[in-house]
Amino acid sequence: MKEQGITTAIVHSDPWAGVEHGAIRAPIHTSTQFGYERVEDLIGVFQGTAKNSFNYARQGTPTTAALEAKVTRLEQGRGSVCFSSGMAAIAATFLSLLKTGDHLVSSKFVFGNTNSLFGTLEHLGITTSKVDASSASAIEAALRPNTRMVFVETIANPGTQVPDLEAIGELCRQRGLLYVVDNTITSPALFRPRDVGAGLVINSLSKSIAGHGAALGGTVTDTGLFDWADYPNIFPAYRRGDPAGWGLVQVRKKALRDMGASLSSEQAHQIAIGAETLTLRNQQSSKTAMSLASFLQNHPAVQAVHYPGLASHPQYRIASRLFAAPSWLLSFEIKQVSTMLQVLNRLHIPVKATGLGDTRSLVIPVAPTIYWEAGPEIRADMGIADGLVRVSVGLEEEAALLEDFEQALSGDSAGR
Repeated sequence: MKEQGITTAIVHSDPWAGVEHGAIRAPIHTSTQFGYERVEDLIGVFQGTAKNSFNYARQGTPTTAALEAKVTRLEQGRGSVCFSSGMAAIAATFLSLLKTGDHLVSSKFVFGNTNSLFGTLEHLGITTSKVDASSASAIEAALRPNTRMVFVETIANPGTQVPDLEAIGELCRQRGLLYVVDNTITSPALFRPRDVGAGLVINSLSKSIAGHGAALGGTVTDTGLFDWADYPNIFPAYRRGDPAGWGLVQVRKKALRDMGASLSSEQAHQIAIGAETLTLRNQQSSKTAMSLASFLQNHPAVQAVHYPGLASHPQYRIASRLFAAPSWLLSFEIKQVSTMLQVLNRLHIPVKATGLGDTRSLVIPVAPTIYWEAGPEIRADMGIADGLVRVSVGLEEEAALLEDFEQALSGDSAGR
């Protein structure tokens, strides 16, 4: 059968794989234990000689395995491991594949909690260099003999900076470095990091893939492009069989089994249902986001708009070449900061909340909330102005959303 489109592949993933009783979706398996008729079979599960078998739900269930298969297909990878959240997936990647004395190079424009995690890594003896990844030369200049990994996000939250994804991928290939790309904002509906040479792809399933603000989850996907045979941090116990599988086995064993950030079957099932409309939701919300960004760019109460779909965006050409659409994430700066709270309180449709990738539009003032703990120096270095507002565009009708922003920004105290 020829390669299907994303939606076709996802909505038919379960029945094509085979589901008991003719069901069109894999069921929710709530059991935490899995028994076997023969002790030899149980031993085989523990020793890795039995295929597609389960022992304890902390390492996965048939339900999470079905979701992993979907995400792997979405990212055109070799395999995936599910976690209880996107941050659990990121922490798992760092903590299972890096060790004391290693060096990590990252874009400085990353999610606030990821930036906080870098501080934890420093305490564990893993150093991080944070650079402007819109230039691959900045990544190259930061490399050291002990550099093991390069980490970027496809579109930064909240400033929407886009790394030089292709050039960084080529640099990592030449240097034999593990290239890890967080694909949360674009999702595989808009971009596949495998196409730029990523070895591992991380998705916060809570955002685009689940899409309804109803479930937490995260995944690490191995694209099959990285040569694990030469990676020095693979434990001897996992250097067995095909080296192509070593990295993901270690992530599952050391991060999922040992650290326990397991995704429940109930959440996995909810995410799998949400994934069926991934492409449709991303197409609609990206279209609306483009219209909203264009509107905001021309409004006298707005100082600046950050959205990769605008020709004024510094990485517009990269985003246009690589992404099927510029996504549902944008941010804008209110010209008169003292009016920001009044403006946001006048909005009726967007929910004033943190979070991203919901069916509902969400708005939040960035500096006094999600980046408050970072402090003014880090905010300044990341280009986060005091009047910056993040918008996660949902599925509301475009005209209604634009009209709501117009009335909110045009109030008497908007400070135009």
